[in-house]
Amino acid sequence: MIPLTVLLLAAFLLGVITLWKRRSPGSLRQIPAFTTLARAVGLSIEDGKRLHISLGHGGLFDGRGGSALAGLALLRNVAERTSVSDMPSVATAGDPTLGLLTQDTLQAGYQAAGVEDAYVHTMGRVTGLTPFSYAAGTMPIPQNENISTNILLGHFGPEAGLLAEASERAATTLIGATEDIAGQSVLFAGAQEPLIGEELFAAGAYLNSDPAHEASLSAQDLFRWLIILGLLAGSAAKFMGVF
Repeated sequence: MIPLTVLLLAAFLLGVITLWKRRSPGSLRQIPAFTTLARAVGLSIEDGKRLHISLGHGGLFDGRGGSALAGLALLRNVAERTSVSDMPSVATAGDPTLGLLTQDTLQAGYQAAGVEDAYVHTMGRVTGLTPFSYAAGTMPIPQNENISTNILLGHFGPEAGLLAEASERAATTLIGATEDIAGQSVLFAGAQEPLIGEELFAAGAYLNSDPAHEASLSAQDLFRWLIILGLLAGSAAKFMGVF
Protein backbone atom coordinates (compact mmCIF):
# COMPACT_ATOMS: atom_id res chain seq x y z
CA MET A 1 0.00 0.00 0.00
CA ILE A 2 1.32 3.44 -0.92
CA PRO A 3 2.20 5.49 2.21
CA LEU A 4 0.07 8.57 2.87
CA THR A 5 3.15 10.82 2.82
CA VAL A 6 4.00 9.74 -0.73
CA LEU A 7 0.43 10.46 -1.85
CA LEU A 8 0.54 13.90 -0.27
CA LEU A 9 3.83 14.69 -1.96
CA ALA A 10 2.47 13.51 -5.31
CA ALA A 11 -0.64 15.66 -4.89
CA PHE A 12 1.49 18.66 -3.97
CA LEU A 13 3.72 18.16 -7.01
CA LEU A 14 0.68 17.84 -9.29
CA GLY A 15 -0.75 21.07 -7.87
CA VAL A 16 2.52 22.93 -8.43
CA ILE A 17 2.73 21.76 -12.05
CA THR A 18 -0.91 22.72 -12.71
CA LEU A 19 -0.45 26.20 -11.27
CA TRP A 20 2.75 26.66 -13.26
CA LYS A 21 1.01 25.80 -16.53
CA ARG A 22 -1.85 28.20 -15.79
CA ARG A 23 0.53 31.04 -15.04
CA SER A 24 0.12 33.77 -17.65
CA PRO A 25 3.24 34.43 -19.76
CA GLY A 26 5.32 37.35 -18.59
CA SER A 27 3.37 37.76 -15.33
CA LEU A 28 5.53 38.86 -12.42
CA ARG A 29 4.55 39.37 -8.82
CA GLN A 30 4.53 42.91 -7.52
CA ILE A 31 7.71 44.06 -5.76
CA PRO A 32 7.23 47.56 -4.26
CA ALA A 33 10.91 48.49 -4.61
CA PHE A 34 10.83 48.09 -8.39
CA THR A 35 7.57 50.01 -8.64
CA THR A 36 9.15 52.85 -6.67
CA LEU A 37 12.28 52.68 -8.82
CA ALA A 38 10.36 52.90 -12.10
CA ARG A 39 8.49 55.92 -10.75
CA ALA A 40 11.73 57.51 -9.52
CA VAL A 41 13.29 57.31 -12.99
CA GLY A 42 10.43 59.29 -14.52
CA LEU A 43 10.27 61.81 -11.70
CA SER A 44 14.01 62.47 -11.82
CA ILE A 45 13.73 63.54 -15.46
CA GLU A 46 10.71 65.76 -14.79
CA ASP A 47 12.22 67.35 -11.67
CA GLY A 48 15.70 67.85 -13.11
CA LYS A 49 17.39 65.63 -10.51
CA ARG A 50 19.84 62.75 -10.66
CA LEU A 51 19.72 59.09 -9.77
CA HIS A 52 22.73 57.61 -8.01
CA ILE A 53 23.44 53.93 -8.60
CA SER A 54 25.95 52.47 -6.17
CA LEU A 55 27.32 49.07 -7.25
CA GLY A 56 29.26 48.22 -4.10
CA HIS A 57 32.81 46.96 -3.79
CA GLY A 58 32.47 43.35 -4.91
CA GLY A 59 34.87 41.86 -7.44
CA LEU A 60 33.77 40.10 -10.59
CA PHE A 61 36.01 37.05 -10.15
CA ASP A 62 34.73 35.72 -6.84
CA GLY A 63 31.47 34.84 -5.14
CA ARG A 64 30.42 38.49 -5.04
CA GLY A 65 30.37 38.86 -8.81
CA GLY A 66 26.71 37.91 -9.20
CA SER A 67 25.45 40.93 -7.29
CA ALA A 68 27.79 43.22 -9.25
CA LEU A 69 26.43 41.89 -12.56
CA ALA A 70 22.87 42.41 -11.33
CA GLY A 71 23.77 46.01 -10.53
CA LEU A 72 25.27 46.51 -13.98
CA ALA A 73 22.07 45.18 -15.61
CA LEU A 74 20.07 47.75 -13.66
CA LEU A 75 22.55 50.51 -14.49
CA ARG A 76 22.31 49.78 -18.21
CA ASN A 77 18.55 50.25 -18.17
CA VAL A 78 18.59 53.37 -15.98
CA ALA A 79 21.35 54.98 -18.05
CA GLU A 80 19.36 54.58 -21.26
CA ARG A 81 16.18 55.99 -19.72
CA THR A 82 17.82 58.99 -18.06
CA SER A 83 20.22 59.87 -20.89
CA VAL A 84 17.77 62.51 -22.14
CA SER A 85 17.78 64.31 -18.80
CA ASP A 86 19.71 67.52 -18.13
CA MET A 87 20.89 65.84 -14.93
CA PRO A 88 22.00 62.33 -15.98
CA SER A 89 22.52 59.50 -13.53
CA VAL A 90 25.84 58.86 -11.81
CA ALA A 91 27.27 55.53 -10.69
CA THR A 92 29.92 54.59 -8.14
CA ALA A 93 31.94 51.44 -7.53
CA GLY A 94 34.57 50.28 -5.06
CA ASP A 95 36.52 47.95 -7.34
CA PRO A 96 38.76 48.97 -10.30
CA THR A 97 37.41 46.37 -12.72
CA LEU A 98 33.84 47.09 -11.72
CA GLY A 99 34.55 50.80 -12.15
CA LEU A 100 35.65 50.28 -15.76
CA LEU A 101 32.55 48.20 -16.47
CA THR A 102 30.43 50.90 -14.88
CA GLN A 103 31.71 53.47 -17.37
CA ASP A 104 31.31 51.03 -20.26
CA THR A 105 27.74 50.20 -19.21
CA LEU A 106 26.80 53.87 -18.93
CA GLN A 107 28.22 54.53 -22.39
CA ALA A 108 26.29 51.55 -23.81
CA GLY A 109 23.08 53.01 -22.40
CA TYR A 110 23.75 56.33 -24.10
CA GLN A 111 24.56 54.58 -27.38
CA ALA A 112 21.27 52.66 -27.21
CA ALA A 113 19.41 55.94 -26.69
CA GLY A 114 21.20 57.53 -29.67
CA VAL A 115 22.84 60.27 -27.60
CA GLU A 116 26.38 58.94 -27.28
CA ASP A 117 27.84 62.45 -27.58
CA ALA A 118 26.16 63.39 -24.29
CA TYR A 119 28.08 60.74 -22.35
CA VAL A 120 30.76 62.00 -19.95
CA HIS A 121 33.16 59.48 -18.44
CA THR A 122 33.01 61.08 -14.98
CA MET A 123 29.46 59.76 -14.60
CA GLY A 124 31.04 56.45 -13.54
CA ARG A 125 33.46 56.70 -10.62
CA VAL A 126 35.60 54.58 -8.32
CA THR A 127 35.26 56.28 -4.93
CA GLY A 128 37.41 53.96 -2.82
CA LEU A 129 39.20 50.61 -2.86
CA THR A 130 38.24 49.35 0.59
CA PRO A 131 34.72 48.99 1.99
CA PHE A 132 34.85 52.01 4.29
CA SER A 133 36.92 54.22 1.99
CA TYR A 134 34.37 53.45 -0.73
CA ALA A 135 31.56 54.44 1.63
CA ALA A 136 33.40 57.60 2.67
CA GLY A 137 33.92 58.62 -0.95
CA THR A 138 30.29 57.91 -1.84
CA MET A 139 28.58 59.59 1.14
CA PRO A 140 28.86 63.21 -0.12
CA ILE A 141 27.18 62.45 -3.46
CA PRO A 142 23.52 62.52 -2.30
CA GLN A 143 24.00 65.89 -0.63
CA ASN A 144 26.19 67.60 -3.24
CA GLU A 145 24.88 66.40 -6.62
CA ASN A 146 21.13 67.00 -6.50
CA ILE A 147 20.24 63.33 -6.05
CA SER A 148 16.60 62.32 -5.75
CA THR A 149 17.01 58.55 -5.34
CA ASN A 150 19.89 56.38 -4.13
CA ILE A 151 20.01 52.83 -5.48
CA LEU A 152 22.40 50.46 -3.71
CA LEU A 153 22.64 47.25 -5.72
CA GLY A 154 25.73 45.11 -5.33
CA HIS A 155 28.00 43.82 -2.58
CA PHE A 156 27.74 45.81 0.65
CA GLY A 157 28.65 44.94 4.21
CA PRO A 158 28.06 46.91 7.43
CA GLU A 159 29.33 50.07 5.69
CA ALA A 160 25.92 50.22 3.99
CA GLY A 161 24.75 51.88 7.20
CA LEU A 162 26.92 54.92 6.41
CA LEU A 163 25.41 55.18 2.94
CA ALA A 164 21.89 54.82 4.34
CA GLU A 165 22.56 57.58 6.86
CA ALA A 166 23.96 59.87 4.15
CA SER A 167 20.86 59.26 2.05
CA GLU A 168 18.58 60.04 4.99
CA ARG A 169 20.41 63.30 5.74
CA ALA A 170 19.98 64.36 2.12
CA ALA A 171 16.26 63.44 2.26
CA THR A 172 16.56 61.10 -0.72
CA THR A 173 14.73 57.84 -1.38
CA LEU A 174 16.90 54.77 -0.72
CA ILE A 175 16.42 51.46 -2.53
CA GLY A 176 18.89 48.78 -1.50
CA ALA A 177 19.81 45.15 -2.05
CA THR A 178 22.87 42.99 -1.46
CA GLU A 179 23.73 39.31 -1.16
CA ASP A 180 25.72 39.89 2.06
CA ILE A 181 23.79 38.99 5.24
CA ALA A 182 25.19 41.89 7.28
CA GLY A 183 24.49 44.33 4.46
CA GLN A 184 20.95 42.96 4.02
CA SER A 185 20.14 43.54 7.68
CA VAL A 186 21.40 47.13 7.52
CA LEU A 187 19.51 47.93 4.32
CA PHE A 188 16.34 46.27 5.57
CA ALA A 189 16.37 48.69 8.50
CA GLY A 190 17.65 51.77 6.65
CA ALA A 191 16.11 51.65 3.18
CA GLN A 192 12.57 52.81 2.40
CA GLU A 193 12.28 50.02 -0.17
CA PRO A 194 14.63 47.09 0.54
CA LEU A 195 14.91 44.07 -1.71
CA ILE A 196 15.06 40.73 0.08
CA GLY A 197 17.21 37.77 -0.89
CA GLU A 198 17.11 36.77 -4.53
CA GLU A 199 14.99 39.80 -5.44
CA LEU A 200 18.38 41.41 -6.03
CA PHE A 201 18.71 39.40 -9.24
CA ALA A 202 15.24 40.24 -10.56
CA ALA A 203 16.01 43.86 -11.50
CA GLY A 204 16.60 43.09 -15.17
CA ALA A 205 13.25 41.31 -15.55
CA TYR A 206 11.25 44.07 -13.84
CA LEU A 207 12.84 47.05 -15.56
CA ASN A 208 13.51 45.55 -18.96
CA SER A 209 10.97 43.85 -21.21
CA ASP A 210 13.70 41.59 -22.68
CA PRO A 211 12.27 38.03 -22.75
CA ALA A 212 15.67 36.64 -21.73
CA HIS A 213 15.41 38.34 -18.33
CA GLU A 214 11.88 37.05 -17.73
CA ALA A 215 12.93 33.55 -18.80
CA SER A 216 15.84 33.69 -16.37
CA LEU A 217 13.54 34.73 -13.54
CA SER A 218 11.05 31.97 -14.38
CA ALA A 219 13.87 29.43 -14.40
CA GLN A 220 14.94 30.61 -10.93
CA ASP A 221 11.38 30.14 -9.66
CA LEU A 222 11.17 26.66 -11.17
CA PHE A 223 14.46 25.51 -9.66
CA ARG A 224 13.40 26.96 -6.30
CA TRP A 225 10.28 24.77 -6.35
CA LEU A 226 12.33 21.75 -7.39
CA ILE A 227 14.68 22.28 -4.45
CA ILE A 228 11.73 22.62 -2.06
CA LEU A 229 10.21 19.42 -3.40
CA GLY A 230 13.55 17.66 -3.12
CA LEU A 231 13.90 18.70 0.53
CA LEU A 232 10.36 17.53 1.29
CA ALA A 233 10.93 14.22 -0.48
CA GLY A 234 14.21 13.70 1.36
CA SER A 235 12.57 14.43 4.71
CA ALA A 236 9.74 12.03 3.95
CA ALA A 237 12.17 9.31 2.88
CA LYS A 238 14.20 9.81 6.05
CA PHE A 239 11.03 9.65 8.16
CA MET A 240 9.96 6.38 6.52
CA GLY A 241 13.41 4.86 7.03
CA VAL A 242 14.36 4.68 3.35
CA PHE A 243 17.76 6.29 4.10
